[in-house]
Amino acid sequence: MEHKKILITGASGFIGSTIVDKALELGFETWAGIRASSSKYYLQDERIKFIDLNYADKKKLKEQLRSFVEKNGRFDYIVHSAGITKAVRKSEFDKVNYEQVRNFADALVETNAVPDMFIFMSTLGAMGVGDEINYTPLPCDCTPNPNTAYGKSKLKAENYLKKLPGFPYVILRPTGVYGPRDKDYLILMRAVKNGMDVGAGFRKQVLTFIYIDDLVKIVFDCIEKNISRKEYYVADGDIYTDTEFNTIVQQALQKKRVFRIKVPLWIVKPATFVSEKIFRILGKPTTFNTDKYLIMRQRNWSCDITPLQRDLDFVPDYRLKEGVEKTVKWYKKHQWL
Repeated sequence: MEHKKILITGASGFIGSTIVDKALELGFETWAGIRASSSKYYLQDERIKFIDLNYADKKKLKEQLRSFVEKNGRFDYIVHSAGITKAVRKSEFDKVNYEQVRNFADALVETNAVPDMFIFMSTLGAMGVGDEINYTPLPCDCTPNPNTAYGKSKLKAENYLKKLPGFPYVILRPTGVYGPRDKDYLILMRAVKNGMDVGAGFRKQVLTFIYIDDLVKIVFDCIEKNISRKEYYVADGDIYTDTEFNTIVQQALQKKRVFRIKVPLWIVKPATFVSEKIFRILGKPTTFNTDKYLIMRQRNWSCDITPLQRDLDFVPDYRLKEGVEKTVKWYKKHQWL
């Protein structure tokens, strides 16, 4: 039997590299889309084939796709997880997360290389702020109104894919993704390990999560069930307060005492502004920026995953406690913690 070809873009990253692992395990002919400068640390398996596509230049991209298709045939499936979550200038978000997706989709259409499915890794942040009074989960039919440069850029890409006639997109909007290889939640876990639990704002905040293996499972369930032109919020279905989350992290780290401190938002806001300015002068992106402030300020990250449960029979393999324990174990093994 001929192996189906899958391209995973952003393959050197946390999410992309984990999707690559699963694709190999399932027997796909696995192509990792990475830049020449990207690390291959998690891409050591000799079965992986590499491709460096020029999303910034549509003309070159079309030439690359044409010659690929002539030699190998088209990709059966594409998982587009390439993108940026932090940038030196806000305009970079649009350039990478929207314009390059637009170029890619157009180039696939114009070279007759449209795959059977194009899975676009978006974000729950593309929807904007939910109900912060009654804390009802974000409904599936709500009008997106993102307030971050990151969320806006992802929404633009979503809307572009949806406008392409018959384009076989699946849009996944994950909430907080955590697990082995992730560096974002690592910062928080290091703080807890050092005896500090720092939160922003005093009002109740509800959070949702998805363990990386469950997100990857959803990707391949979409492929198996031949989903097309659908969009899904992706979370494990449970809701936690920020305090409950930090307690789970504390227990996983077996940390007896943690000093809890809540920083008022009026202090966090200027601090992110200063941090952003300093890093801009240094020419480096930082996670602690004004976009991040808007994310930290948001009080309700719950969302309706009924469509995911209905269409994919989704049940998470990992609840937060178990997932955090596995993540902490991995961090310790790799001496990250």
